[in-house]
Amino acid sequence: MKISFEWLRRYLPLECAAEEVEEALTLIGFEVDGVKRIGIPLLENVLVGEVISMTRHPNADRLTLCKVRIREEDEANEIICGASNYKVGDRVVVALNGAVLPGGVKIKRSKIRGVVSDGMMCSARELSLGNDHEGILILESRPEIGTSINEVFPEGDVIFDVEITPNRPDCLSCIGVVRELGAFFQLPVSLPEISSEDLDESASPSSDILKGVRIETSENCLYYLAYSIVGITIGPSPEWLSRLIMAIGLRPVNNVVDVTNFVLYEMGQPLHAFDAAKISGQTIVIRQAQDDEEITTLDGQLRTLTPENMVIADLGKPMAVAGVMGSIDAELDEGTTDVVLESAHFAPTNIRRTSRQLVLSTDASYRFERGVDPSLTERAARRAIDLIIQVGGGRCLGVPHVAGELPKFDRKIEIDAGFIERHLGFEVEKERIWKIFRSLDLEVGEPVGGNDGRAVRIPSHRADLERPIDLVEEFLRIYGTDRIPNAEVAASSVAQEDDQVSQFRGQVASFFRAQGFYECVNMSMCELKTVDAWHGGDASSLLKLANPLTEDQAYLRPSLIPGLLDNLRLNRFRGNDIERLFEIGSIFRAEEGKLWEILSVGFLLVQAPRPSGWLVREEPDFYTVSGLVERLFSLLGVDFADLNFKPVKDDNTWQKGHSGCLGQFTDGFEAKVGTVDLKILKSWGVEGIVLAGSLSFLPKFLRRKISPPSYQPDSPYPSATKDISLVVPETESAGTVRSRLESISKEAVIDQFDVESVSIFDVFRGEGLPDGTKSFAFALAFRSDQRTLTDNEVNSAFERIVLRITEGTGYQLRS
Repeated sequence: MKISFEWLRRYLPLECAAEEVEEALTLIGFEVDGVKRIGIPLLENVLVGEVISMTRHPNADRLTLCKVRIREEDEANEIICGASNYKVGDRVVVALNGAVLPGGVKIKRSKIRGVVSDGMMCSARELSLGNDHEGILILESRPEIGTSINEVFPEGDVIFDVEITPNRPDCLSCIGVVRELGAFFQLPVSLPEISSEDLDESASPSSDILKGVRIETSENCLYYLAYSIVGITIGPSPEWLSRLIMAIGLRPVNNVVDVTNFVLYEMGQPLHAFDAAKISGQTIVIRQAQDDEEITTLDGQLRTLTPENMVIADLGKPMAVAGVMGSIDAELDEGTTDVVLESAHFAPTNIRRTSRQLVLSTDASYRFERGVDPSLTERAARRAIDLIIQVGGGRCLGVPHVAGELPKFDRKIEIDAGFIERHLGFEVEKERIWKIFRSLDLEVGEPVGGNDGRAVRIPSHRADLERPIDLVEEFLRIYGTDRIPNAEVAASSVAQEDDQVSQFRGQVASFFRAQGFYECVNMSMCELKTVDAWHGGDASSLLKLANPLTEDQAYLRPSLIPGLLDNLRLNRFRGNDIERLFEIGSIFRAEEGKLWEILSVGFLLVQAPRPSGWLVREEPDFYTVSGLVERLFSLLGVDFADLNFKPVKDDNTWQKGHSGCLGQFTDGFEAKVGTVDLKILKSWGVEGIVLAGSLSFLPKFLRRKISPPSYQPDSPYPSATKDISLVVPETESAGTVRSRLESISKEAVIDQFDVESVSIFDVFRGEGLPDGTKSFAFALAFRSDQRTLTDNEVNSAFERIVLRITEGTGYQLRS
């Protein structure tokens, strides 16, 4: 439903910005699908003009050559126009040579079919005043010619496209939404005054133009009333009414029809106006249609009806499909002077069935289907009478012709403040509760008993409120869920607070979040493709569920990485720029005919550097993910120096030469890190290069006793560094070479100082090296905690290291 900000401010003293109203609508339960600003920006050379003559274009039958006076002292402009909804004397909007309209259209003097057109007469859509483009905009308020259009329409409007839930048909109206916003902002609501409410109810209906109304289908039409209004002048609506109608996307028709549409959107009650002269027998009959009865509706379509459809008819023909759309046989035209105004209360089920059967949904049927407040039937009609007389003249012939009886609505809900607080879970000022109820038009009775119990009378427009819990929801909706105080949730825990497994899960989650990863939670089930790719062997029989819900969740998952790849693909599809994901959860493995549940940590990174920005993140590689694994093991008290990565073998899910593994299942832990195989990524629909890590732990490993870390003070003396570059076989891993070099270095130095670290800083392949070899460059740091080392000591130790590493391993020193 479209709601105009200008309409809202007619009934509510809103001083806030449109953005605050949008947020408020969302907070009280009405989703805002879109916000559109309409209105005229500052325009130059767009002025008010008056049509002073009209002649047919000499070379085109459908074009008119008009003379439009812009200024009294100037000659009239000749303008060619294709519209036909205007006449001599009308005030129109003229865009002169050089003007630029809101859509970016630039107006220039041009020749059309051999005749020069000096300007353009504008439609409402061309001025961003609405969607009407079938004719030019007629200024009924007749401003002075030459006036800037910005003086005629000084302010724009904001249109909210709001999704109204099915249980709130009362908010399919401006006043319904105003009532909600008034409660939220705690502002007084000013409803329109209805002067025709002082009609003499004791008088008899006039039979001058309508003799009576008869209902023959009381189960589908519960109540029907018809007012007679005579002496009306049918014509264009005034500027204020046309503007409001166009703001919500409707096309102005004439003053009476526009009033019925205005009241429909203002109050939520559909109305219909018949030309009294076209009512045969001066009698209205509400009945079911005859079999194969035909009616031409206002959209120009000939429709065949069935006895399931209800019609508004006279003594000779159907005049409307009840609650859906009128017929052209009784529509208003320029010759209409007397009008019969209909307002009724129909059964929603019949209107819904008819609308679906005829494939015809209208603003009226949309509201009747969901249920219209019965108390609006007469009030809305009298509001429309006031407006019709205001914009079209005439007078109302007394009280209406009435048939049927309005359904009674009398509902009270007993509730006390204690009940509300118990269900809210927090205390709130009791008077605040009753104040919010009153702001929602709920009538709150006096206290009953010692527990502040009240009887709350429910108005007829809130038939959705049936139980005390509904009132709790109403209070919280207006009070604001954002104002619920924070509180610790008391709940039993499966794991003890000091359980090492539980602590590890929390530490891992905090660690990854601190590194910029997004946490994922996926189902523990997967499809056969995942088992075959990430476990292999004959594991599928052990991992298969006995009674799966669906085929794609028929197996227990063997790894967390496939689910993370699915998350990555889905986020990319939705345009989310997410490069880091992790998950903590259970995976399942089949080992020696047994099924094991294992706690696993999975993570992945996309190898894609950021294209711009002053802070550019380096492109991740194997050492990035292995560094993350090293820091994770440190949480478990494991010295990573004691572990060496080995190449991953016999696992096609990892890229060979770009991945490594640690530990094995029998050790209680296992880790695999590196680049995910490109074939796997392609089968999962993921493009690019993805690095990942998968760590698995048995509970016994996580619950083992961890020795407290020992403290060793830093040496106050400086270190000395030496670099060594070794040529090794291509198959030799960096970890293996580093371990050998570290072991030899510690044996080669004397007891007074030590080799503090051995770190790799370069890998080289290519020209200058024998085939089948590569070069690793290491930095060796020497330090003593007793003194500053001399060059001779360091050089002597380094020479021994070089000699032993080259003689004892077969590695060559790279020159």
